[in-house]
Amino acid sequence: MQVDELLPFLRENQETLIQEIRGGNYKPNPVRRVEIPKETKGEYRKLGVPTVVDRVIQQAIAQGLSPIYEEQFSENSFGFRPKRGAHDALRQCQKNVNDGYVYVVDMDLEKFFDTVCQSKLIEVLSRTIKDGRVISLIHKYLNAGVIAKGMFERTEVGMPQGGPLSPLLSNVMLNELDKELEHRGHRFVRYADDCMIFCKSKRSAERTLKNIIPFIEGKLFLKVNRKKTEVAHISKVKYLGYTFYRYKGKCRFRVHQKSAVKMRNKIRELTDRNKGISNAERERKYREYVRGWVEYFRLADMKGLLKTTDEWARRRIRAVYWKQWKRVRTRYRILRKLKLEHWQAIKLANSR
Repeated sequence: MQVDELLPFLRENQETLIQEIRGGNYKPNPVRRVEIPKETKGEYRKLGVPTVVDRVIQQAIAQGLSPIYEEQFSENSFGFRPKRGAHDALRQCQKNVNDGYVYVVDMDLEKFFDTVCQSKLIEVLSRTIKDGRVISLIHKYLNAGVIAKGMFERTEVGMPQGGPLSPLLSNVMLNELDKELEHRGHRFVRYADDCMIFCKSKRSAERTLKNIIPFIEGKLFLKVNRKKTEVAHISKVKYLGYTFYRYKGKCRFRVHQKSAVKMRNKIRELTDRNKGISNAERERKYREYVRGWVEYFRLADMKGLLKTTDEWARRRIRAVYWKQWKRVRTRYRILRKLKLEHWQAIKLANSR
C-alpha cells in the first residue's frame, strides 16, 4: 500500500482496525529490511521499515506513551526527545568540561538495536504500562519478523530500527542506564545510544568504565564494544560529528576531521562535471546541502574551514561551466560578457 492510498483504506477499515487492536487480535506485518552504509567502510546499518498502516499505529502508541515517559527520562538524555537535540547535548558536554570534567568514557554499545533483549524491554515497559493490550501489541511489533531479500526472518532478539516506535523504546531501555549513572553520581550525556561519562581524571574514568560494564552486560543484557569504547581526554574524542578543544580555559567546538572529509566528498559528488543534471538542479541540491551542514555545525569554530572549502568548491563549479562551454568561440563570447578584456578572454578561451 502506498501512502496516498492510506486515507481511503482507513476510512473504510477504521472500525475493524480499532476492534482488532482493542480485542488484542491485531497482527502486525513484517518490516522490510533496508541497509544503508555507515561511515566505516564495509559496514551497514540495518533498518526495518514498517508498512504504512503499522506506521500509523506505531505513531499513535508513541504519541500516547511519550508524555508518560518524558516525566521519567533523565535531564542528561537528549536523543529523540521533544524540544531537545544534538546542540543541547553538546552544550551540556561543554558545561561538564568547563567544570573540570575533562576525561571521558566514550561508550559504544555494539549493534544496540539488533541486540536489545526483548524480555528485558517488556519487563521495563510493564513497570509503567499497566494495560496488557498495549504491552502485548508492542511485543507483537518486536516479534513481527523481517522480509530480507524476499525471505521471512524471525526477530526474537533486538528491535527494528526505522519505525516511529523505535526511538521511544530505545530511550525506555537506556533510561535504565541513565538512572544507574545518576544513582552513582556520574556526570554524563547520552544522545540515543551514544553515551559519554565525564570524569576529572583518567584513573577515575578507567575505574568508572570497569564498574559500569557489568551493569550494562549483566543487568541490561546489552553488549559493550570493547574495541570502540575508550577512556580519553576530551580533546581526543568525536561526539555527534564534533570534536572539542580548550581555549583560555574554556571548552570550544571544532568540526571533526571525519565530518569535514564527509562534507567534501558530498560536495565533490554534487559538483562532478560528469553528473548528468541541469545547472539549476545542481545549484538547488548544493544550496540545500551546504545550508543544512552549516546549520548543524554552527556551534563549531570553522571560519578557516569554510573559507578553504568555499574556494575549493567555487573552483569545481567553475570547472563544471568550463566543460559545458566546449568551443573556444563560446568561451570567448561568455568571458567577454563577463567584462574580461579581449586579450584575457582570448588567453583563457584557448586554455584547457
